[in-house]
Amino acid sequence: MGYAIAAASVALGAETTLISGPTGLPAPAGVRFVAVESTADLHEAVRREFKTSDCLIMAAAPSDYRPARPADKKLKRSGPLRIELEPTPDILKSIAPKRRKGQIVVGFALETDNGLANAKKKLTEKSLDLIVLNLTGPDSGFGTDTNRVTLIQPGKRPDNWPVMDKDAVAVKLMQKIALLMS
Repeated sequence: MGYAIAAASVALGAETTLISGPTGLPAPAGVRFVAVESTADLHEAVRREFKTSDCLIMAAAPSDYRPARPADKKLKRSGPLRIELEPTPDILKSIAPKRRKGQIVVGFALETDNGLANAKKKLTEKSLDLIVLNLTGPDSGFGTDTNRVTLIQPGKRPDNWPVMDKDAVAVKLMQKIALLMS
C-alpha cells in the first residue's frame, strides 16, 4: 500500500518522500526515495523527515521486536537455540505527539482479531488523525492486488470501503487526507 499511496500522492501534486525497507518494487516516479534497512533506520528517517512534512502516512509494518543481544558472528549449529527479543520503539507513538499545528498523522492497522476495537485503541494511544484498518482475507491484504479497508477518525463513525484495487484505495485515501489538510 505504501508504494501505491506514494504514487497517488505524486499524481495529486504533492511533494512526496517514500521511506522504504528492502523490496523488489521500483520507487514510483516523482518521489524522493529514502532507503532503510532496519526498524531503527526507519525510526530515524521518519523522525528526520517529519520535521518538514505536512503529513505522515505510516503504512509500513516495521518489526515489533528485535534480538536483545545480536550476534556479531555466525552462530554455529550446536543444539537448541533461544533468542531473547526486546520491543522496538513505537515509531508512530513517539512521533505523533511532536507534530506542529496542522501536521496530519495517519497510521495503518493490520489486526488478526478484534480489528475495529484494536484500531480505535491505536488511533487514540498514538494520537492519530486517521487510522486505516486493513481487513485481511482472500481478496485483501498482503499478496493481493486488492484491499478492503475501514477508515477510522476520532469522533466519527468508521467508514467501510468495499474491496478495491490497491491503487484505487490509495487515490481515495489521498483524496480523504487532502480534505483533512484543507
